[in-house]
Amino acid sequence: MKPARTFYVSPSLPKALFPLQELAYNLRWSWSHETIDLFRRTDRDLWDKVYQNPVKLLGTIKQERLAEVEQDESMINQMVRCYDDFRQYMTDRTWFETKYKDENPNLSAAYFSMEFGISECLPVYSGGLGLLAGDHQKSASDLGVPLIGIGLLYTEGYFTQYLNLDGWQQEKYLDNDFYTMPLTRVDGEDGKPLFVHVEYPDGWCSAAVWKVDIGRNILYLLDTNVPENPPAFRGITAQLYGGDLDMRMRQEVLLGMGGIRMLFAMGHHPNVYHMNEGHSAFLALERIRMYMQEHGISFAEARSVVRASNVFTTHTPVPAGIDVFPPDMMDRYFANYYKSLGITRDRFLALGRKNADDKNEGFCMAVLATRLAAYINGVSELHGQVSREMWRDIWPALPLEEIPITHVTNGVHLYSWASKEMTDLLNRYLGPRALREPTNQEIWNRVDGLPAEELWRTHERRRERLVAFARKRLRQQLISRGAPPVEVERANEVLNPEALTIGFARRFATYKRADLLFRDEDRLIRILNDKERPVQIIMAGKAHPRDSGGKDLIRKIIHTAQRPELRNRVVFLENYDIHMARYLIQGVDVWLNTPRRPMEASGTSGMKACVNAVLNFSVLDGWWCEGYETSNGWAIGHGEIYDDQELQDQVESDGIYEILEHDIVPTYYDRGGDDLPRRWIEKMKSTLKTLCPVFNTDRMVKEYTNRFYISCAQRHDSLTADNCKLTREFTAWKQFIRGNWDKLHINNIESQLPEQPLVNQQYQVTAQIDLAELSSNDVLVELLYGVLDTEGLITEPVKLLMAPVGGKKKGATQFTAALTCETSGRYGYTVRIMPTHPQLSDPFKMGLMHWA
Repeated sequence: MKPARTFYVSPSLPKALFPLQELAYNLRWSWSHETIDLFRRTDRDLWDKVYQNPVKLLGTIKQERLAEVEQDESMINQMVRCYDDFRQYMTDRTWFETKYKDENPNLSAAYFSMEFGISECLPVYSGGLGLLAGDHQKSASDLGVPLIGIGLLYTEGYFTQYLNLDGWQQEKYLDNDFYTMPLTRVDGEDGKPLFVHVEYPDGWCSAAVWKVDIGRNILYLLDTNVPENPPAFRGITAQLYGGDLDMRMRQEVLLGMGGIRMLFAMGHHPNVYHMNEGHSAFLALERIRMYMQEHGISFAEARSVVRASNVFTTHTPVPAGIDVFPPDMMDRYFANYYKSLGITRDRFLALGRKNADDKNEGFCMAVLATRLAAYINGVSELHGQVSREMWRDIWPALPLEEIPITHVTNGVHLYSWASKEMTDLLNRYLGPRALREPTNQEIWNRVDGLPAEELWRTHERRRERLVAFARKRLRQQLISRGAPPVEVERANEVLNPEALTIGFARRFATYKRADLLFRDEDRLIRILNDKERPVQIIMAGKAHPRDSGGKDLIRKIIHTAQRPELRNRVVFLENYDIHMARYLIQGVDVWLNTPRRPMEASGTSGMKACVNAVLNFSVLDGWWCEGYETSNGWAIGHGEIYDDQELQDQVESDGIYEILEHDIVPTYYDRGGDDLPRRWIEKMKSTLKTLCPVFNTDRMVKEYTNRFYISCAQRHDSLTADNCKLTREFTAWKQFIRGNWDKLHINNIESQLPEQPLVNQQYQVTAQIDLAELSSNDVLVELLYGVLDTEGLITEPVKLLMAPVGGKKKGATQFTAALTCETSGRYGYTVRIMPTHPQLSDPFKMGLMHWA
């Protein structure tokens, strides 16, 4: 029945326990082991029942138990410690304050993402993209980087996975009760619930705003499931990655445009906007419209401001994974919006097309984000190269290596993923600064001093807990499927707490090749069932609801695991999420990753394993290309890319078996009199020492801040000062440059090169350039030279800035530079011209270039 009135009942806590409420509503507890333990101690059974949600715990715990806690001196002392630690954390001087105390950059960044994986009790994530966003938020808080997160609040979130009797993935969606989660509804200045509004073809949609405290920073989430909306609009934030293309459009309009309107409605005016994938790229258009309206400037002028202060991170290595909307859908949603921007339909659609003149090309969100960002980056060094190849058509005049797409390799938040036992061990021998200052290599070098026995026993305890967890989950799975009691009982016998344990858990997409380990079942059976050296495999992961190929992979693995020879050696756990991920990455011995290179943009699950001294065994793709050393894990292949995928799968599958049989298994079971695998432990130490200081989100967020955020903030503030005075001048300069660019001409290039130039000798090169209406301050002239390949091309040019000298000679300006050849061979040189301006983040951005 429909209620006549609704109201919210708050937990009734004794006054002495009030700090629990404040701790529960700030997700900083999710990376504080002692605070987690505090909530668990209040009611251990209930803690598991509410799925590690402290707000729901406090709202459902019996008052008699709270009275007992109030009288428990030990628990009160622990609460005081946790609360004091939290308050200390919130007021401590941070890295950002220390580094930029003299520069006063006035940074305020907004980070937009379709999903955020922060804690299992806030299920608004599906996988790696969301976990990366959550870890980014946590490290930004630790470092004191002022950053606001913007996302969507999903009523049903991502699906809950279960398997039928045939092993086929089924999906069910469970409603989230936001009022029992660590988030609060946001009110407007009038004290009433705040709403933001976006327009769709069938009317205006309202979205409520919810706030999540993440340490020092805030995450805002938009929710359309409100009574003010008709049923069609209430479902927009029902499911993450659910629905059809039309639903995706509605969600991305809400995230991008609604997110901007929400920020401004709340009085937030960030000067940096970070798009985590292209889903939120419509924010750039809305920013342009609002700057035009607020400052009375043109589309071109507003675009200059927006582009100078946007950052775009792409995570997708294949075009098929990127949202592209057909032109007729764009017309349906944006016909009125074209007019508000003062531009034509063709000019608007060109913003989302690689080829601006192709009227049939769809509107690509990644292209829109690319065209309207100062900085674009992939998420690993290899992915940066792949992205430059993918989007090279946007810059047709540029050599591939100069496409303005760089990379910032992903990381993980070490505090969130290190087990309590590992955290205690590192604190004991390396000191608390190891995880508090994870980029400090000097501290991690002390890992060599970790006692081998303590490190190994710490890991063994986690493996034992993983096996217990897996057995419990397997029993639950079998019961829910209606399996006979004898089969349920057998679950108590699966896995061996002492056997070499391999973990494989990730999204089940076909390119991740979860079945690569099962191509030769007989050989695998021999490896797993060696009585002296047993091996076991724990697998988990979800396929997208519409990915039948991924679902079929799961079904095949389930059928294989049901063979009598594998029943106790191979386990597939349903419904992979953050909670399960912790058990896996903290308890397995080897983390297996088998993507088809180069389709893994980065991959972060293996990084999470590192902080627990788990060894990686992976194809050289994504981050592992940068992290792998022979001392810290194993590589599958040597980085080859095959034209024949079947051949590639066969070769790399064979390689897995070879390495397992001849290296991994022998190393693990090579024990001395003390029963310690000394060689294995050395690899564990190397993993901690070489990977943890690099592949963490503290390093990553520092990179984003130092390389992108600060310069974006400074450009934004200078371009918007004095009612956008500099913007008007900068835009007028760009229009002047474009209007005169074709008049430039390189008249002549002269050099002092003799017939036989010598190694390490300097030779002057002078270019006579007719600048027409431009001045030497408007252009960047470069001399490029280097060794020629067999086709007569310069493949790795040395670039030298050519300086203007003297006055004009026969109407041309002279530019000169001195080249030096460090090796002998056949060389060549050329000259090019690009526009330059203090407000231009990159000389390639305007797409203008003259080559000799």
